[in-house]
Amino acid sequence: MAMQFLQPFMLWSLLLMPLMVGAYLWLLKRKRKQVLVFSAVSWILQNMDTPSPWRRHVPPILLALAMALLLLASARPMARVTLPSDYMTLIMAMDVSRSMLAEDVEPSRIKAAQKAAKDFLQDLPPNVRVGIVSFAGNAQVVQHVTPQKDELVSAIDRFQLQRGTATGSGLLLSLATLRPEAHIDLEAALYNPNPYGYGDAATAGSNAGARSLDAKPPANARKPEPPGSYKGGAIVLLSDGRRTTGPDPIAAAKLAADLGVRVYTVGFGTPNGFIPGYEGYSFFTQVDEEALKAVAKITEADYFKAGSADDLKKVYQHLSTQFTLEKRDTEVTSLLVGVALMLILLALALSAFWFRMGPSSQFARVE
Repeated sequence: MAMQFLQPFMLWSLLLMPLMVGAYLWLLKRKRKQVLVFSAVSWILQNMDTPSPWRRHVPPILLALAMALLLLASARPMARVTLPSDYMTLIMAMDVSRSMLAEDVEPSRIKAAQKAAKDFLQDLPPNVRVGIVSFAGNAQVVQHVTPQKDELVSAIDRFQLQRGTATGSGLLLSLATLRPEAHIDLEAALYNPNPYGYGDAATAGSNAGARSLDAKPPANARKPEPPGSYKGGAIVLLSDGRRTTGPDPIAAAKLAADLGVRVYTVGFGTPNGFIPGYEGYSFFTQVDEEALKAVAKITEADYFKAGSADDLKKVYQHLSTQFTLEKRDTEVTSLLVGVALMLILLALALSAFWFRMGPSSQFARVE
């Protein structure tokens, strides 16, 4: 377990430990020289049960360990530990474009995705609330945030496949659903191709109304939050294709990063995704992994590739664990101080116990 320190200069205090050990050894040597051996006392000590010689060293050793822990705690150590997650709300954004009909994943991408999503819901803790957003040519909230898993399962079963893949729209609507207090202007975000001044205006279509990166933000603009800092929830976005319409998902990801929201992305399908004879057309469909990886990276989340139903199930199992337990950099000063106090109490208890069992108590029994 890697450890960092908020006050590393205090680690110099650990140099006191060799001095303390040297002082203890010097006192032991000095004590031996001052021992006066009397014949009567020597005879008594030889004919009684004396404590083992090692016992007298145990309390000082425990005290030395306690002192070392206290000195280490003064440097305020930080350790990456696994703790219960703070996530309370999850938004599942799922691609329902017609490319999900591809049968490279048995029985089809859409049916495998629906089953894996329903299994994922069952694995989540009861305190986690979930909302579901679907996106194809546009995006819609299929189920508002709720802890009722039966309602969420019914919403997943109601998916209707449509033309187009508006990944950015799905992400923006998920973000607005997760953080309504941010007051995201969905109309401007969805119908202005590049409302935040991010992304490629050429691929977005028109740059009308976009804010220049050099322009000063409005006086009442919301102050950006550190990426990944929002602990109230997260977004899980699954897509099997390339964006064909709607806002740039990279611009939407930057907005999510400014709101501190992590967006975990899942690329579902294989390079051999093929839809035969759909409405008179047959075509291949491939995952836009680069865009999904960029969205995850910008928001300080993770990207997962799932090429089969089993892969997708494993991805959701991993995410379920991540939303239940997460690793955090946590200060462990109080833990070290607590252990040090326990060692001090143990040293005092052993000293008192062995003192009562020493020669003085045996003299009392003889009398």
